Amino acid sequence: KTGIALLYDEVSENAYDIRLKLTKEVLTIQKQDVVCVSGSDHSTNHRTVTLRRQPVGGLGLSIKGGAEHKVPVVISKIFKDQAAEQTGMLFIGDAIIQVNGINVESATHEEVVHLLRNAGDEVTITVQYLREAPSFLKLPLGSPGPSSDHSSGTSSPLFDSGLHLNGNSTNTAPSSPSSPIANEPKYEKRWLDTLSVPLSMARISRYKTGTDKLRSNAFEVLALDGVSTGILQFYTAQESADWLRAMSTNISDLTLQNMKMANKCCSPSDQVIHMGWVNERLEGTDSSQLYKFKFLALKGSSFYIFSTPPVSTLDWVRAEKIYNLCEVLFKIHKLWLADDCWLQANLYLGIHQDFDLEDQRPYCFSVMVGHGKSHYFNVELGSELAVWEKSFQRAIFLEVQRTGSKTYMCSWQGDTLCFTVDFALGFTCFDSKTKNVLWRFKFSQLKGSSDDGKTRVKLHFQNLDTKQIETKELEFQDLTAVLHCIHSFIAAKVASVDPVFIDSQSIARKYMYSN
Repeated sequence: KTGIALLYDEVSENAYDIRLKLTKEVLTIQKQDVVCVSGSDHSTNHRTVTLRRQPVGGLGLSIKGGAEHKVPVVISKIFKDQAAEQTGMLFIGDAIIQVNGINVESATHEEVVHLLRNAGDEVTITVQYLREAPSFLKLPLGSPGPSSDHSSGTSSPLFDSGLHLNGNSTNTAPSSPSSPIANEPKYEKRWLDTLSVPLSMARISRYKTGTDKLRSNAFEVLALDGVSTGILQFYTAQESADWLRAMSTNISDLTLQNMKMANKCCSPSDQVIHMGWVNERLEGTDSSQLYKFKFLALKGSSFYIFSTPPVSTLDWVRAEKIYNLCEVLFKIHKLWLADDCWLQANLYLGIHQDFDLEDQRPYCFSVMVGHGKSHYFNVELGSELAVWEKSFQRAIFLEVQRTGSKTYMCSWQGDTLCFTVDFALGFTCFDSKTKNVLWRFKFSQLKGSSDDGKTRVKLHFQNLDTKQIETKELEFQDLTAVLHCIHSFIAAKVASVDPVFIDSQSIARKYMYSN
């Protein structure tokens, strides 16, 4: 995929025309430049060209810019079959450095217009292509315009000042055209590669660093080594969404390849189910929200959180956090209606920005872990959220089936007991010393539960014979982990009996199908 975009400079607040070239593995940013294609060119940056003013058409060019706008004066139009075009050495986007030996790099627009109009019949100008011409100059990227295109005779820095008019020519006889000499170097304007960003393990951000502020029709791509494309800005929301999806798809495909490579070195019980970049919301001491990139992985029996992706087998031990998959709970927080215009959807639905939302980012999920703690994540696309939801489900179900059962130490009324959740048998409670079974219930007999949010839980089971509810109260050191484990085992049991039901409960997948 190729296309024109803008590269936005946050410091100067200017945007520059660039060309994007996307392949399966690399995103390349190209900038226009003028290159010498034949002949000897001693100065590759500067070109000195002599123009002969013509009775009709003058110099055959228009200019924009000036020192008052902190940009050089640049050629903004070149008219077909007139003096400037006939040289073959001048291009739209050329910054004028000198006029008849006078340096004009710091000159205002009006000063350069005056100088060019009063320079006589032969005007020698030195130019250098301005690779980063601010977009506010609105320079066309195409070929010379028709000679009938008349610019304003009055000069203004942001409008074309026409120098295809006669100016102050003293020569009434038609002058010979400005044409390239045989041994003169020939030049062409070309798109040149300036930056290549490998997409393997790359990440995309649509937000201003660490904030909830969504960039309008813009995003940034960051390579694994931290190299950034800068902020890529697009002319429409549709263009931005198309490029975002195309790049995300390529990054996902490469991640899949990396997973396959990693899985060749892993046992069947330790396979990578899914991995990828997310943003994690960190709660600051001043309660201000701050997001940081994190790399998540679901592998074997564990859920990993990394600050940078694991690229070798040894890297897996340096995860920031590792949790057992049976003891985590995945929860989708918020979903908006469309990838590229969720803010517009807000307005359309009458949801105002002062509406009490947990945060201003769409596509959020949390992973609740032991001791009542949780991690809050955000992804860039609804499709990514659907993949994470499905992957967590699959990884947890596989781990439950592999593990078969989990036993936790607990207590009640001074006795030390063991509580087992078993995929085949259900719930069993037995004395930790004598191993005598105190009670046993199937998963289907669990009718409800309540807890104090700390250590104690009441499990309500239905007796198969009497149909009466029996309540069993237990106390655990990490109650949250146990409740998550019960949830994981029951969900896995339901999935093994009725997989269609589990699929029907997917929030993110419903979103995907509705779109």
